[in-house]
Amino acid sequence: MKEELLAIALKDPLASLDDAKAKAFFDKYGSIEAIEGKLRLPNHVTSVRHVWRDHELSNEEVAALKDIVGVLQKTHAQLLSAHPTLAGILSRNESHFREATADINEPIRVAVTGASGNIGYALLYRLASGDAFGPRTPVILQLLELPGALNALQGVEMELRDCAFPTLRDVIVTDKPEVAFAGVDYALLVGAQPRSKGMERADLLMKNAEIFTVQGKALNAHAKGKDTRVIVVGNPANTNALIAQRNAPKIPPANFGAMTRLDHTRGLAQLSEKLQLTSTTEIKNFCIWGNHSATQFPDISHSLVFKNGQWKSLREELNDEAWNQNTFIPDVQQRGAAIIKARGASSAASAASALIDNVREWHSGTTEWTSCGVHSNGEYGVEKGLFFSYPLIFNNQKWNVVPNLHMNAFAQERIDATHKELREERDAVAKFLPKD
Repeated sequence: MKEELLAIALKDPLASLDDAKAKAFFDKYGSIEAIEGKLRLPNHVTSVRHVWRDHELSNEEVAALKDIVGVLQKTHAQLLSAHPTLAGILSRNESHFREATADINEPIRVAVTGASGNIGYALLYRLASGDAFGPRTPVILQLLELPGALNALQGVEMELRDCAFPTLRDVIVTDKPEVAFAGVDYALLVGAQPRSKGMERADLLMKNAEIFTVQGKALNAHAKGKDTRVIVVGNPANTNALIAQRNAPKIPPANFGAMTRLDHTRGLAQLSEKLQLTSTTEIKNFCIWGNHSATQFPDISHSLVFKNGQWKSLREELNDEAWNQNTFIPDVQQRGAAIIKARGASSAASAASALIDNVREWHSGTTEWTSCGVHSNGEYGVEKGLFFSYPLIFNNQKWNVVPNLHMNAFAQERIDATHKELREERDAVAKFLPKD
């Protein structure tokens, strides 16, 4: 079917759209909704991990694909004029062609803290192989660790180089923040003080406040500045992001984020299993509100599920509000604890995968909702300056909060609870927060 869709455009790029052929196509395959359903690509493709990553294109293939891109550009307006709902399908395929045929980009410098830890180990190979930025964008990894972990990190460096990834330009290993953050485009702050047995949350906040104050100041002094993006993974992620941001005034507040993408994917996975779907891509408009903690609110209020060739209300298809409130929400909130109990260690591979998703979405954009803790501008009544997870759309390396969503009493109560927790965390670390 995809080939036939392209053929409508490829016959003559300069001629008017052949309405008869377009009509025959839609007569054969049905409604736009049905076509979009049949054309839905597997998650590893729609999330651009990449169609072309494992295939080295020959010069002839590159030339052919560039021709197709040219044809698509010339016919794009014609197709959209006749069939506006094809926009998502066409733009998605065009972006894949562009990625495949693009010239080699300038290298992207990526700092990773806590790089020899479990999350770092799962993350670095994905970054080096092109999963975040694509097969035509080299990366320079600038890896930060504590002095006592440098030997382990040097072993990771050896393995990275041994993989011979075409997209890995260089690896820098250091225990100095000023070296790790020098000129970086992205800083992924994975390392943090873990909560040890018997440690109070207030003590954990204080210890990490010291760490992220130092890292924020180093980012301010040595990173690119207004073109640097920072994603905090180390917990408590939202408040750690606030501390780093307030100590890095040269980097715009909107360029900092706290990762709630893992909570987002956990929610999608559980909903997909409950609804017996074939793919998590059959769900959209799901989001996480608030803190990356047990107060977060996984929200299905506006979610849609693709069933029987059309998008339907997920809540109505689920038809089980008791499961939503008493099982689904607590399970997503407590998933990290459940993984620790089961494997004796915290989430690593899934956290790394979610971080790759987060980076790729920020860098390349999204067409569907995603979740990330970002600097609040007062949206939905959240106090300005807090790092609060919202439903977002990324475009041109900037985010926008999805506007004008109606909240029922239950949703508002959950949002108020996580908002309260974030204000309390902010107040607890006030002495580490320079004034904006």
